[in-house]
Amino acid sequence: MGDVMRRAYEKGWITTRDGNISLCRRNSKILYITPSGWRKTILHPEHIMKARITPTGCEILSQNPDDKPSGELEMHLLLQRSHKPCRAIVHLHPTNIIAAMFAGWDLQALSAEFPEVSRYTRVGPSVPVLPVTSPELAAATFDAMTSSPSPAEIAPNFPKKVCYDIVGQANHGVCAVGNNPWDAYEHIERLEHICEIVLKSGVKPR
Repeated sequence: MGDVMRRAYEKGWITTRDGNISLCRRNSKILYITPSGWRKTILHPEHIMKARITPTGCEILSQNPDDKPSGELEMHLLLQRSHKPCRAIVHLHPTNIIAAMFAGWDLQALSAEFPEVSRYTRVGPSVPVLPVTSPELAAATFDAMTSSPSPAEIAPNFPKKVCYDIVGQANHGVCAVGNNPWDAYEHIERLEHICEIVLKSGVKPR
């Protein structure tokens, strides 16, 4: 988790205290998540917060009362609770993806034109501008990640499943999921790469 955050900082996708990652081990209710406001360039195992996922939220297990989990905790909990295979969630602020959304590009449609993304990464619909760390942003991100037709739409009591690897969050960043932090990071990297290409091409959104 620390290595991914340091790489994101080196690429300019976050400033020092931005971004967050959570991780759940297979068949476990224990959540590991980055702390709020911590400098991501010096993030090490002893800084990662630990919590137990409950049906209605989580129980913080870390001992230091001064530590607080990422402000995007609710977004992580919604996704971690609803989709067991997606054990890592990475939220970053990649420059070219945000710029492409700001310029009016539809990331989902754009990714379909580039096989190096569409072959390996499922891009979902983007989330509109919403307050950061808000319940509204958490819910909208979850809805975007699970927006394809699923049994949940037929049977309301059936838990929704995450069906995309990454979604954009307008004027803010992205949320990506994977089996581990590096898998989620690679989804961001692929989308960031084609957004850079498109922005440099000078082509305007259709």
